[in-house]
Amino acid sequence: MATNVLLPQWGMNMEDGTLVKWLVKEGDEVEKGQPLVEVETAKINSDLESPVEGIVSHLMSDEGAIVKVGTLVAVIGDPGETPPRPELIPTRARRSTRTQPEQSSRVKSNRRTQITPIARKLARENSIDTDSLLGTGPQGRITEDDVRKVMTNNDVSRSANSAQQVVPRARQLARDNDVDLDSVTGTGPNGRVVVADVEREIRSATSPTDHGGTVSGSSKLSGLRKIISDRMTSSVQTMAQVTLTTEIDATNLIATKESLVSPWRPHKIRPMEQDIVVSAVGEALTQHERLNSHMQGDTVKLFREVNIGVAMAVPDGLVVPVVHMADKTSLLDIARRLRELAVKARNNSLNIRDVSGAGFTITSLANYDIDVFTPIVDPPQVAIMGTGRISKKPVIVEDKIIPRHTMHISVTFDHRALDGVPVAEFIRTVKSYLESEQWLSRRSEG
Repeated sequence: MATNVLLPQWGMNMEDGTLVKWLVKEGDEVEKGQPLVEVETAKINSDLESPVEGIVSHLMSDEGAIVKVGTLVAVIGDPGETPPRPELIPTRARRSTRTQPEQSSRVKSNRRTQITPIARKLARENSIDTDSLLGTGPQGRITEDDVRKVMTNNDVSRSANSAQQVVPRARQLARDNDVDLDSVTGTGPNGRVVVADVEREIRSATSPTDHGGTVSGSSKLSGLRKIISDRMTSSVQTMAQVTLTTEIDATNLIATKESLVSPWRPHKIRPMEQDIVVSAVGEALTQHERLNSHMQGDTVKLFREVNIGVAMAVPDGLVVPVVHMADKTSLLDIARRLRELAVKARNNSLNIRDVSGAGFTITSLANYDIDVFTPIVDPPQVAIMGTGRISKKPVIVEDKIIPRHTMHISVTFDHRALDGVPVAEFIRTVKSYLESEQWLSRRSEG
């Protein structure tokens, strides 16, 4: 019996994935657990494995396709079995012996199985309601020609209906190159914008400017960089984001870090300020649970476990691996985990668990001499904390000017889920931990 392979949801944030490279072809024999396709998500690159052994009957999408979670991507059949492509499987409506009115009703309720994949894609890209189409294919199936007839016969002006006057490949090319289709003159049938029209507009945009300069180069956002761009744009557009910032006396933090150099040497781990910050945030989140949450629709979901994402730079952007149970993990084990995740990030070997389950994120630009910045919340999380560099400056302590190490922390939060006061209280708790000799001593010994 054939097995449908669907794109799984690897982590709560995952909405879709890009099929980067098929590792098998139709007709190949595969074993259970054998990688079928490389999938790129907003967090990681991972292989989708076969859930069964058998023969690859159908690959449902091309390389480069972006598919939603739960989408059928492949069909694995038993040896000697030749299952039809899922779109061709007859529906109950087609087999029914009921009267014609009943058949028509059933067909309408199963419309997705009554249209070819190309026709469905074409209709979607051109904003055409498939329920209004009359199919001319076998058993009333809607074909590509049926969709194109509607597009050709549409008398509405191109300016008001540009979505129906652009060929799909031209629309994709325009989207990839940030071309405004309203500025493109179509040379196709009925003034339709074709690929050549978009290519001409791209060449025009990269030609010498009016003041005599030239474009030195260009690069298209793709892969992880494109995913990050889309997520950050969505974050800013959909959230009411507010940032609170404070300065921390990091003198005791630095002293604690230096005191750990010798005892940690046998473990081959050099202590870092970030290790201590993650530990402090982990404990603070147990007292301020509302920041350790996700917002889905109008619902704020609080997490029992304190799992903290830590942003790490990679060549194409950022990945956010996760320190699980940060509130219950020793400082040494937090450091050990961060080093392990950093190596995996550099080697592009992070697995699903490594990037899943975070309720809160920490990001830092301390290594780049940045004092203060505004981090952007990664939805569906409701808050993120950014840390700047630690620098030495004169500070007034008990009416005396003395040199102290200082650091800024900034927390950006979704004002729909949180008000300023609980976030300020969380910041105050983190500040108190990082400045306290007693707390730092307890965590370094635990």
